[in-house]
Amino acid sequence: MLKKRERRTVVSGRSYPVYSLEQAIDYVISAKKAEGLRERTLKDYSKHWGYFAKWLNEHFEINEVADISVDIIRNHVNYMKHDAKRYEGHKFITGEQGIGLTDTTINIRLRTLKAIFNQLERDHIIEVNPISNVKLFRTDQDLVNAFTPEQLKALLAQPNQKDYVGYRDYVAMILLLDTGMRANELISLKCEDIDFQSRLISLSAQQNKNRKARIIPISHLSVKHLHQLISENKKSFASSRVFLSCYGAPLGQNQFNKRLKYYGDQAGIGKQIRCTAHTFRHHMAKTYILNGGDPFSLQRILGHYDLRMTRRYIQMDGNDLIKQHSEFSPLKDLRA
Repeated sequence: MLKKRERRTVVSGRSYPVYSLEQAIDYVISAKKAEGLRERTLKDYSKHWGYFAKWLNEHFEINEVADISVDIIRNHVNYMKHDAKRYEGHKFITGEQGIGLTDTTINIRLRTLKAIFNQLERDHIIEVNPISNVKLFRTDQDLVNAFTPEQLKALLAQPNQKDYVGYRDYVAMILLLDTGMRANELISLKCEDIDFQSRLISLSAQQNKNRKARIIPISHLSVKHLHQLISENKKSFASSRVFLSCYGAPLGQNQFNKRLKYYGDQAGIGKQIRCTAHTFRHHMAKTYILNGGDPFSLQRILGHYDLRMTRRYIQMDGNDLIKQHSEFSPLKDLRA
């Protein structure tokens, strides 16, 4: 239960409570919990506010959240851009990692701070929102990486399909290629989510990032491998999860991504491209379009809220554009 301080200030005829930095984030976390935000998002709120509060304590004598001004926010942005140490305090990354956070990282933190101050302003905890006029950095729109046919072939050849873990990982990669599922959707998949007869996977709203249920079609090859993996699971384990550890525990997302990175290193492509579930998702989206699929059905398969995000997933490199242009240019039908 949030304990509020009794002291209140009167500004412009309205009474505002006096909140410390700690009380402010506690209030926002409580409010966001009531709105149903995911636990991971709430942890990001606390983490990013912690970075900000630590910097405030080191550079300013700020005790109340209402004392934070736009100048302080902009000073913090300059600090992140030019003075912050990358990966400071990380328990696994040590040594000199450089100074100055990337624009993308800064934008992520600013979005969190904006959400926090917006909540405080809406609920009349503060009168003035110090971050409302602070703009995000413009970032370059990089081309989305996807595997080349050679890289994909080398990657799929790495898992040893004769043992359980290797075959499980192979099936997971096949399913990622077929569906473009997110890593958390894949590892949380249960037997009852799969309709083998209709070749459909049903993901509940709870499993999806945008809290909307969706149905994903799968190919005959995926059905074949999923059926075999589930049959192997039933021989030794009681869990309804499809992707399990060798001891029958649910497979973790970090554990799965480490397996993909390991296979990428073994295939000799780890330095060329990131071997993650997200890269499989990009590859599936791009290949789907190149093979003649339409972006509207792809949007539904990937579970995107609108087509703008889908467009980011299907960007093509120069070779793809040349191939498509050669195939579909109006001049192709003209005789010289």
